[in-house]
Amino acid sequence: MNIADIKHGIQNRPPRIVLCGVEKIGKSTFAAGAPKPIFLPVKGEEGIDALAVARTPVIETYAELMDAIGMLAEQEHKYETIVIDSISALEPLVWEHLCQTSGVDSIEKVGGGFGKGYVEAVGLWREIMAGLDYLRDEKGMGSILIGHVVVRTFTDPLAESYDAYEVDIHKKAAAAIFRWSDCILFANNKVVVREDDAGKKKGIQRADRVLFTQRRPAHMGGGRGIYGQLPYELELTFDAFASAIEKATKQGE
Repeated sequence: MNIADIKHGIQNRPPRIVLCGVEKIGKSTFAAGAPKPIFLPVKGEEGIDALAVARTPVIETYAELMDAIGMLAEQEHKYETIVIDSISALEPLVWEHLCQTSGVDSIEKVGGGFGKGYVEAVGLWREIMAGLDYLRDEKGMGSILIGHVVVRTFTDPLAESYDAYEVDIHKKAAAAIFRWSDCILFANNKVVVREDDAGKKKGIQRADRVLFTQRRPAHMGGGRGIYGQLPYELELTFDAFASAIEKATKQGE
């Protein structure tokens, strides 16, 4: 290391985004609005069939995913955003690869069991994240990881338990990916709560599709740096997201 290698000031680099949301909400459409995206569609996902976007052949194995990342790293291209659609569909491929290399037929048997397989699987996710970081550092590419959600009960040690949306992958993998990301977004229909004539509350689901940028008890969200300064609710379009980033950046100058 040399003193000349020391850098000062804020570094503006392409974001590492995790976008989670309910089914058919428009997650892939949002990602299609990112700068010059290329999609890596994972086996079982059909969200981009109706979108006019660049895409690789369907990813059917973990090795194919790493090959696609390697291709973007080694070859010249015009793409600026890599989109993995989705990490929920990718997880079984990660587990399958780990089982094959470990000589077992179930993730539960990897490492002798006792949950060790899920820990070792995080290592493969970190290889994926390292590949995406290389694309960011060497190719100037941002990344969007799309995830589906499920509703699970969260046990709060300081309050009553409640239901919340969580990304549909193992909690150890989710924790690693969320720590790595710069921005966690949640997409859902906006729900307006009103009272009926008897004073009883009723949840009315509207057609409005909303992007939530901050964490709440019911869902994930949040970001570091400028991504943590965005409005809680945004229109579910990449243009609205980019405009909010630009506005927050100017306010911070």
